[in-house]
Amino acid sequence: MLQVVHYCCKPNRGFTMVKETTYYDILGVKPSCTTDELKKSYRKLALKYHPDKNPSEGEKFKQISQAYEVLSNPDKRKIYDQGGEQAIKEGGVSGSGMSSPMDIFDMFFGGGTRKRDNKSANVVHQLAVSVEELYNGAVRKLAVQKNVICEKCEGRGGKKGALEKCSKCNGSGMQTHVQQLGPGMVQRIQSMCSACSGQGEYINPKDRCKTCNGKKVVRERKLIEVHIDKGMEDGHKITFTGEGDQEPGLEPGDIIIVLDEKEHGFFKRSGSDLIVRQDMTLVEALCGFSRSIRTPDNRELIFSCLPGEIIKHQSLKCVLNEGMPRYKNPFEKGNLIIQFNVKFPEQLPVTTIEQIEAILPPRPEYIIPDNADQALLSSVLPESSKNQRYKQAYEEDDERYGGPRGVQCQTH
Repeated sequence: MLQVVHYCCKPNRGFTMVKETTYYDILGVKPSCTTDELKKSYRKLALKYHPDKNPSEGEKFKQISQAYEVLSNPDKRKIYDQGGEQAIKEGGVSGSGMSSPMDIFDMFFGGGTRKRDNKSANVVHQLAVSVEELYNGAVRKLAVQKNVICEKCEGRGGKKGALEKCSKCNGSGMQTHVQQLGPGMVQRIQSMCSACSGQGEYINPKDRCKTCNGKKVVRERKLIEVHIDKGMEDGHKITFTGEGDQEPGLEPGDIIIVLDEKEHGFFKRSGSDLIVRQDMTLVEALCGFSRSIRTPDNRELIFSCLPGEIIKHQSLKCVLNEGMPRYKNPFEKGNLIIQFNVKFPEQLPVTTIEQIEAILPPRPEYIIPDNADQALLSSVLPESSKNQRYKQAYEEDDERYGGPRGVQCQTH
């Protein structure tokens, strides 16, 4: 029988009022979101709308990156919450000009997907993993597509000597467009040269390699084994050095696998702790109980509360060392946090009320003023839109104040 100990600590965070929510909406998060929730949402969206995967979604990728750049910076986020996008544009923070979307992506993923010095682009893939896989460790096989140098033309793209400098961009790979913004105001916009696809070189169609069509590389499917170690967390990066795209004259880049923890139907993870919500009846809360939980490694864990110890609604208890294994130290674990949800009866038989009152502590006496008006209590209908708003407000409060987060367990 496992002993459970109780200690509850909830952070007292205030309600966040914001002027506008456009940036939050772009990232699909609430204004009260945490830094971790912000990072997770940005990671998913940035990989989904990256120009390499969705060339037509460049504007969407830019919006996602700009929203993340502002909200991930505490100072900029505060100014945005108070004054909206206009406050950011007016220079509310020193150096508040938007960075390049690719720079933000590179910074977030530790190297990103662009060429660096003499190394070709990295390839970033997201891998969905379960809590069980992160708890027990796993090996997953993943099929990835990568560029490899064409063997037919040995990476030349065509016949020997067929390579010419692109005349449209003069070999720079970029084209500059000038846009008139107003009297005496112009904007210069650089974009990839459409004729040479940013390569700065051009091969006549009749001289191009038939295998790679002048691209110098061909797509190849590669099967890699991803070793998921016990205790890895959402967003953990696993790097396969030198397994990325190949380009003539450059060292191959890396393949970076980013773990994406899937939501679990029973467990919720918070660092190295596991959180569960446990329903119980009023008689169990007052008179004791024994329950069991199946752990992620398929053990039945029995926990009990002795008669005489009262379990309050929404109270927290924990089982020491039954949480997630710690990364690189799997024999040490976090804690299992249990939040109890006491189910009260809908009504009581009138004949039992006197018996219950005799057992429970006496009810407090209140002095009712003589001139008080009589009020009638009515139930709020389940389908009422107001009731849904009340429910949503309570759920937001639960998230805002951290719910079971911030819990520490007694060790004695």
